[in-house]
Amino acid sequence: MQPYSELISKLGYSFRDQLLLRLALTHRSFSADNNERLEFLGDSILNLIIGEALFDKFPSAREGQLSGLRSALVRADTLVLIARDFELNHFLILGEGELKSGGLERDSILADTVEALIGAIYIESGFETCRATVLAWYAQKLNQLSLAAKHKDPKTQLQEYLQSCKKPLPEYTVVETSGESHAQQFVVECRIVLLPKPTSAQASNRREAEKLAAAQALKLLNI
Repeated sequence: MQPYSELISKLGYSFRDQLLLRLALTHRSFSADNNERLEFLGDSILNLIIGEALFDKFPSAREGQLSGLRSALVRADTLVLIARDFELNHFLILGEGELKSGGLERDSILADTVEALIGAIYIESGFETCRATVLAWYAQKLNQLSLAAKHKDPKTQLQEYLQSCKKPLPEYTVVETSGESHAQQFVVECRIVLLPKPTSAQASNRREAEKLAAAQALKLLNI
């Protein structure tokens, strides 16, 4: 049995080169041979694939509309949701320090790993296979898109939903900061009255961490 058979099943793509898959899952905290270059490549390919899909889906859309839709689909909180669907936290390869500090659940690491996987699929099988795989991951999200809908960031969506329910606005609290001043990480909790426990997320700045925590709340509310 392949060591990554469960993940391969979730991805819908079977890596022929298990070492390439392992590299895509390897964080810089573990080794100098890590997924940063694959992440760089995957980020560019993801933007192209989603941009092309939107161009084809909305032939009458203006450039600004297409840019807004693409931004909503490729931003970190969307990638984190994909990563959690794949349960990537069970397969990440991290250094001991990163493991001890909660790296397996760190949103920024999860999002970056999705991009690294895209880069790895492209390297192994080329653009057409990579595009088909990524579009399968995004199929539901693309089908739900419309030009009439306003695609707002998760914080705005959550605030407006609570206002529509006549509930108090979310409360965001920084519960932890770590790292050197040039590479800090912020852990933020989002507390709302409709959920029994706060959601939390980590990112390299407070604003992004708040967005990711809000995205988790929206998911739990099925919004």
